[in-house]
Amino acid sequence: MKPQSSNLNLGQCRTDEHVLHRRLFLKGLTGGAAATVASFTGLFHNPVFAAQTKKAQKHCILLWLCGAPSQFETWDPKIGRPSSGPFGSIQTKIPGIHFSSLMPRCASIADKLNIVRSMKTAQTEHLQAITLLQRGNPERAGFTRPTLGSALSQAMGQLESPMPNFIFLDPIPGGNEFETFKAGNWAGWLGAEHAPVRLGGDYTQFLNANSESIPQHDREARETLRKFLTAKFERDHRSTIARSQNAAFERMKGLTASANLFDVTKLPAKDRERFGPGSFAQHALMARHLVENGAPFVMVANGMNWDNHVFQHEIHQMLVPELDHVLFHLVNDLEERGLLDSTLVIAMGEFGRTPWLNPSRGRDHYPNAWSMMMTGCGLKRGIVTGATDADGVDVIEKPYNEQNLFATIFTALGIDPHAEYDLVGMPTFHRVEDKAAPIRELLA
Repeated sequence: MKPQSSNLNLGQCRTDEHVLHRRLFLKGLTGGAAATVASFTGLFHNPVFAAQTKKAQKHCILLWLCGAPSQFETWDPKIGRPSSGPFGSIQTKIPGIHFSSLMPRCASIADKLNIVRSMKTAQTEHLQAITLLQRGNPERAGFTRPTLGSALSQAMGQLESPMPNFIFLDPIPGGNEFETFKAGNWAGWLGAEHAPVRLGGDYTQFLNANSESIPQHDREARETLRKFLTAKFERDHRSTIARSQNAAFERMKGLTASANLFDVTKLPAKDRERFGPGSFAQHALMARHLVENGAPFVMVANGMNWDNHVFQHEIHQMLVPELDHVLFHLVNDLEERGLLDSTLVIAMGEFGRTPWLNPSRGRDHYPNAWSMMMTGCGLKRGIVTGATDADGVDVIEKPYNEQNLFATIFTALGIDPHAEYDLVGMPTFHRVEDKAAPIRELLA
């Protein structure tokens, strides 16, 4: 079976003739049929119909904890063991389950969350681990898989929506020391139309810029000419580059039309104060606002703060309470707005941290046994699955890797995880390879 969009988006087929364009459709209709279609399209302007359509749409928010948090100071404390830190644990709303004492708010809503304590992956360095956990399958030489955001853009993106289908909110939008988070081939073989729109910091301000020096009619004439020349070049040369360029222009038009949605200062002051002043907190609030307004996938990163090779406990003592605070308000806000049942929320990094401290009192990279959180759309609530041994050195129950994780994400969102990509002249690729099973305990 080939991947199909859950929202009538035929983006996986690169042949434009296979997409029934609405203008061509209307052009060929008789008067009576055109009236029927006009009545149908008018439904989208009906507030009741539009509200139901928005409610049925699915979304995903990925809180990317870049650098990788410690499982011992978050979801899987080992109190009284040599691997434990100094912080203790706290009873959660799930009987018998404890989180780190640094997470009292998440402990109070644990019955709304799901924790996987038995992630076991293969890459020990940031670049390779980010690639693995962003793309969900081991690399195959010579081919670039799409990241999760790009795959979901193709599967869930809305036809001709001004809202970008893949939004990446990053406090360091120019990229950090790790090339994976700089401008790169995020979309792989899906093409530039499924690449992220990356915002954050000073990058967000340009959305409100308006070229007052160029009259509106002149801008429209220039855009018409650009479209004509690009379409002619693409048709004459069968150029995928021209198609990608056109997709980039269309994304910019959509961003300009929806610029106000990206201005967090326009949200109620009480919301901004409740989430907190930091960029990670404010971007999480923006993510909530964007999915309220139809964004399929929003990724929120927080820089490399979690890479604590030195002073592990001191730095986590600052970082974990912010994560606890942001997750608490994000999950509750989505639930109060009736969006949690249609929005999958994921909080994870690229691996975990060592059960021991290094000479600099830090925890190093550790993919052998780590934890993550996910909740919302398509999942049960209050499930803790998998287990590590007494010191968190290895997984002793239900090990899961990146393929199991991606199969769970796709399944929860109503997408076939094992469907083939439609790639002309290329080997067979699936959304998730090796028929990897999802984490069944989590699925509703």
